[in-house]
Amino acid sequence: MIIHRAYLNDVEKVADLFDQYRQFYQQPSDLSVAKAFLTERIAAHESVIFLAKSDEDEALGFVQLYPCFSSISAKRSWILNDLFVIDSMRGKGIGKALLNEAKQLAQQSAAQELTLQTHVSNLEAQKLYESLGYVKETQFYSYYLPI
Repeated sequence: MIIHRAYLNDVEKVADLFDQYRQFYQQPSDLSVAKAFLTERIAAHESVIFLAKSDEDEALGFVQLYPCFSSISAKRSWILNDLFVIDSMRGKGIGKALLNEAKQLAQQSAAQELTLQTHVSNLEAQKLYESLGYVKETQFYSYYLPI
């Protein structure tokens, strides 16, 4: 397995995974939306995506991170927004490897933290996160305002 940072020339490979990821969260399949969204994020340097591929160049999974900043600590932090591994490759260490790549990016950029959210029913992901040292937030509530 090879993990590398995705750039514009990788959009085709990541877009198929991203489309599957969105379908996992009950969004309709739309490869053109996936390609456009990823192209915009990468071109504008608004996210960092790491792509896991097999030795045969098959796309196996990806992680997408968004930079942000903490006013309180006056430091950078990263939001790990998307993590996806194709069904046939789950449980083989790809998710863990992608999470470790994300951690390395956070460390190299002198970030204060790496944060993520997952659905309360996604128990497999929760086990993986906790096995890597992620701590479940208990001091704050999350709110959102639909627009």
